[in-house]
Amino acid sequence: MKLNKAFALRVRELLKEKKMTQYKLAQATGLYHSTMTDILNCKYQTPNFRNMALIIRELGLTMSEFFDSPLFNFDNLEIEEK
Repeated sequence: MKLNKAFALRVRELLKEKKMTQYKLAQATGLYHSTMTDILNCKYQTPNFRNMALIIRELGLTMSEFFDSPLFNFDNLEIEEK
């Protein structure tokens, strides 16, 4: 799985857990709703770190809490080498 997909799945998982909508998250982060939709639908190969940090913060987690998920195990991720 690609990193952008793992990120989107983790955000969706947390939104469901917190009973929060994607729209409300976009408003809280100050991101455009279309940007949030693009991130969660994996339109970006790599979401920028600033946007990721805004999303994670508004979900009420630290970076380490967010990434402490089997989704981010290196065995599960496709990491492109250049």
